[in-house]
Amino acid sequence: MMRATVASLLKGIDRYNPENLVTLERYVAIQCEENTYDLEANLAVLKLYQFNPSYYQTPVTMRILLKALTNLPHTDFILCKSLLDGARIDDESVQKVIHLANLLECCQFTAFWANLEEEADLVADIAGFQDSIRKCKLLHVV
Repeated sequence: MMRATVASLLKGIDRYNPENLVTLERYVAIQCEENTYDLEANLAVLKLYQFNPSYYQTPVTMRILLKALTNLPHTDFILCKSLLDGARIDDESVQKVIHLANLLECCQFTAFWANLEEEADLVADIAGFQDSIRKCKLLHVV
């Protein structure tokens, strides 16, 4: 039901209406709770943050980046990261996620899991994160 609501919001000019951010941010939370993923909706949130910097929320951005990591080896993470300006990328919390992404992209799996263990709170509210990453690892090995 929420997926259909969001899909209708993403059509036409409503995609860029900052009043829809509350719904879209809630949808990001639902994706984390239900282990689902919607790149188009997540990109819309990041684009709205670009257009409306006063609405920016670091925790939502981090969830979007972490969800994008679960879709490796696809380039979703790079696409999401490209919508962040320098100040957002330099944020310490966002840097932790970027570091995890770099470890994965360089196939440094042992270092990734060690870092993730130290930063377990980053992914505490993202259902199925570890399993999704394990599947990513298998894709690199195959």
